[in-house]
Amino acid sequence: MTALLVDGRSIELDKDGFLRDLDDWSEAVAEALAESEGLTLTPEHYDVIHALRRFHAQYQLSPAMRPLVKYIGQELGADKGNSMYLLKLFPGSPAKLASKIAGLPKPDNCL
Repeated sequence: MTALLVDGRSIELDKDGFLRDLDDWSEAVAEALAESEGLTLTPEHYDVIHALRRFHAQYQLSPAMRPLVKYIGQELGADKGNSMYLLKLFPGSPAKLASKIAGLPKPDNCL
């Protein structure tokens, strides 16, 4: 198990780098998680992160890529509800990476 030091607090992470306690999340934690992934968060990242957190609050799960794309399109507009936009912000596996930075559990179908 690993930990992330944020504002003097030790935040526990699981073996994949996801928060062990979802209540530990804050924007400072998001910044630290993003930095550990080589990302600098922009307002566009936060739009997706906050939408993801609303999705999780509503459905109690982290979406896989297809539902994520659909939800982002509904929440943020069709221009942002596509795989290329999400890949630009969260390279590799957008659903997995965005969920991690948003402090949510790993989506079920992500390796």
